[in-house]
Amino acid sequence: MTDFVLLHGAWHGGWCWARVATRLRAAGHSVFSPTFTGVSDRAHLLSPQVDLSTHVDDVVRLMDAEDLHDVVLVGHSYAGMVVAGVAEQRPDRIRTRVYLDAFLPRSGESAIGLLPDRVAHHYRESVSGPGFGWLIPPRSLKVLGVTATEDLDWLTPRLTPQPWATYTAAVTLTARERDVPAVYIECTSWLRVFASSAERARELGWPGYELDTGHEAMVTAPEPLALLLDQLAV
Repeated sequence: MTDFVLLHGAWHGGWCWARVATRLRAAGHSVFSPTFTGVSDRAHLLSPQVDLSTHVDDVVRLMDAEDLHDVVLVGHSYAGMVVAGVAEQRPDRIRTRVYLDAFLPRSGESAIGLLPDRVAHHYRESVSGPGFGWLIPPRSLKVLGVTATEDLDWLTPRLTPQPWATYTAAVTLTARERDVPAVYIECTSWLRVFASSAERARELGWPGYELDTGHEAMVTAPEPLALLLDQLAV
């Protein structure tokens, strides 16, 4: 049995992993899928002070409280930043970190700085307008590759704004983070916003995998994703 900690991307909550978590538990694994401070079912804790370090602390405290060791730590999208921060603080508790179509930062980089220019420009416009200067409104799910009515109906009402500071805060990394084994999974049937992060992983010599699905793989391809994660737990 492996302890999985599954980390969601921007605007989502731990609930978005339900389809994958059910399959992993059926395979005998233990699964934790926390919601970050300030979003989804923890949106009542939202404030301008919530930033990347807040979300790293969310996961570090979970791992400490549950006394988790030998963890497979999976971060989707924005949560790649969180995975890096957690690996820096608790490298001894992580067996493997998995970046699922996610940011793969170097020390000193922020999420907004890793986005393609056209996407970063859209984010900044959204923040300065409907985001009141400190929030990122949810993006269109269809842009992310979600098209099935069932999936749109499940996701759309549950998405909440993302604190802008989570995208502007830089992560500080050392050899502690770099020494934790890692793999990269890229979702290939959409705009491939994270292609540069996938390329960075290849340059580092990490094992790499591709899923023929949109960005929201835990929603649109839970079976192949769960099977791949199960294989990575061996």
